[in-house]
Amino acid sequence: MALVELTMPAMGEAVMEAVILKWLKQVGDTVAEDEPVVEIATDKVDSDVLANASGIIKELFFKENEVAAIGAKIALIETEEESVNETSSVEKEPEIISVDKPMADVPYVPEETSENEKISSSEKNNGFYSPLILSIVKKENIGFDELAAIQGTGNEGRLTKKDLLTYLENKNVHKTIKAVSADKKETNTGKPAYVAEQIPVEHAAPNDLSGNGNIEIIEMDRMRKIIAHHMKDSQNTSATVTSFAEADVTNMVIWRNHIKQDFEKREQTKITFTPMFIECISRVIKRFPLINSSVEGDKIIIKKNINIGMATALPNGNLIVPVIKEVDYLNLVGLTKRVNTIANKARNNQLSPDDTQEGTFTVTNVGAFGSLTGTPIIHQPQVAILAIGTIKKRPVVIESSMGDTIGIRSMTILALSYDHRIIDGALGSTFLHEVVKEMEAWDIKRSLF
Repeated sequence: MALVELTMPAMGEAVMEAVILKWLKQVGDTVAEDEPVVEIATDKVDSDVLANASGIIKELFFKENEVAAIGAKIALIETEEESVNETSSVEKEPEIISVDKPMADVPYVPEETSENEKISSSEKNNGFYSPLILSIVKKENIGFDELAAIQGTGNEGRLTKKDLLTYLENKNVHKTIKAVSADKKETNTGKPAYVAEQIPVEHAAPNDLSGNGNIEIIEMDRMRKIIAHHMKDSQNTSATVTSFAEADVTNMVIWRNHIKQDFEKREQTKITFTPMFIECISRVIKRFPLINSSVEGDKIIIKKNINIGMATALPNGNLIVPVIKEVDYLNLVGLTKRVNTIANKARNNQLSPDDTQEGTFTVTNVGAFGSLTGTPIIHQPQVAILAIGTIKKRPVVIESSMGDTIGIRSMTILALSYDHRIIDGALGSTFLHEVVKEMEAWDIKRSLF
């Protein structure tokens, strides 16, 4: 017999850990190679971990709702094959991330402390700190004793990201209060003109919601919590500016109405405005490569591939951003099929981790829900996102060499949010204007096939 380790697979860039949602196999169950063993979730997407060998589940190292680092051993599978390393595999302890021994790829070094203090602190927080926690700890320069004193609300007292962020927020509030109090001059009586009573925010009395029967309290689901965090994180990261422009898409509407039946009959899928918009946007991105970039510290990383994220609403109201990769290499037929396929996968919860990775620019079609426009929030680490409003017929002034006339045209409003740290208003506005020109120049006689 041989024991084969099943480890947490890599889930894409910037993903360092995953939550064990549900074990599909238990100890003693038979499993075939490539059969799902466990459902997991990252801050990007839910997925299954497949068995890397056929055999019997010998041991599970994590409970449901616990967090496992990428590369951590999560299960042992006993196979029929012989292995000289069987003994060492059995004796090997499960991979645990603790403050006593940080992971090699998380360069956090705690402050010096005694062995007794280490044991006590580890017991208090269950001895487990995820790579994400450790990265925040390093960034905020939190010492070992301070970290160990933070009360964890996770499974078995484990410190969660929410616990740490709440602690840091309250800590910053207290620092501000102290600074303001110290700066106030004393009055003639010798007492400070202003003294702030330093009451810890976490001890403040919460709003009493139980006395009013006219409310409904809904707990955020896991995905909504992730979305909420990402939205605020983006606002705290980017210096966001939004520019607006109006586009006459009459030619696009007429052309699509003319070919959509033949297209569906031939390609067995519908053509929407989304792939048409994405094609126009990708052409302009080629001329403005800085729009297709990210910021890392003081460095600007310009991406050579044009991978367009497509914000997609799920049936439960949540939002996910699957990515259409290398759109500049796809013709309109291929782009349409890719858009429809990945949208269906998103709505049916069938996205793989790779489907949400490596996006370089995002498009969100708020017009699909009737909005004239919106001010979209940048999808980090990208630097720009374009919202496309609903298409409405309106009377507009049409300029020509023969004079101005008023006509009924199909109009939409575009809103481009961009990171002002590297994209100035001139560049952002020029890019948006060029996108409008691409849409308005759509060839009404264009041949699709």
